[in-house]
Amino acid sequence: MEELLNEIVPQEELEKFEKKYAHELELDGEVTIETKFEYAMCLVRSRYTNDIRKGIMILEDLSRIHAEGRRDYIYYLAFGNARIKNYSEGLKYCRAFLEIESNEQVRSLEEYIKKQNDKEMAKGMAVAGGAALVLGGILGLGIALAKK
Repeated sequence: MEELLNEIVPQEELEKFEKKYAHELELDGEVTIETKFEYAMCLVRSRYTNDIRKGIMILEDLSRIHAEGRRDYIYYLAFGNARIKNYSEGLKYCRAFLEIESNEQVRSLEEYIKKQNDKEMAKGMAVAGGAALVLGGILGLGIALAKK
């Protein structure tokens, strides 16, 4: 799963769908659902966090307005959120997908997100614990110096 999450869309492919999206928007003031989805799929596979966030926004909009594609939108929402380390949202979308249908790839993504989330929480606890030790040491030193 990690290999899939680290796969980056080729820049030419991203630019191709970005141009198609912009062209439709300019032409009609409206973009087809298919074009929005293709562009969003490219964005969530981009190397840039801002692109991934933009793709997530498009997918969230699509999931509200186009129920027929909801399954695919939810998968890419889980995928995009996992890529930007927004693990709670990624888990939410994995669970929503699994309510629709059982899928081994989504289960694998869910397990990956859980492991990464646990790692992040452990790091956070270690940092907080280290900060508490440092603060305690500084307070102890301050008290010792104040007594002299």
